[in-house]
Amino acid sequence: MKLRPLADRVIVKRIESETKTASGIFIPDNAAEKPDQGEVLAVGPGKKNDKGELGAMSVKVGDRVLFGKYSGQTVKVDGDELLVMKEDDLFAVVEK
Repeated sequence: MKLRPLADRVIVKRIESETKTASGIFIPDNAAEKPDQGEVLAVGPGKKNDKGELGAMSVKVGDRVLFGKYSGQTVKVDGDELLVMKEDDLFAVVEK
């Protein structure tokens, strides 16, 4: 199944956080926090302004983004857990 986001929505896959601390201690899955970074898998066409023109999206497929821990709606697609969220829910793009 393939998802195509509408309007100003994006599809994001969480990037798993480290399961080991800098000092070498392993963090169990039930104690780890939800990752707040992800990779953009799909981008909608943009949001229409008052004149009916599409506004350009500021993220693109492949961008690594930061978002709130509880942002977006979780969906399962082909066994993968993905997030569908509005572009406004994104905080920043991580530059490499």
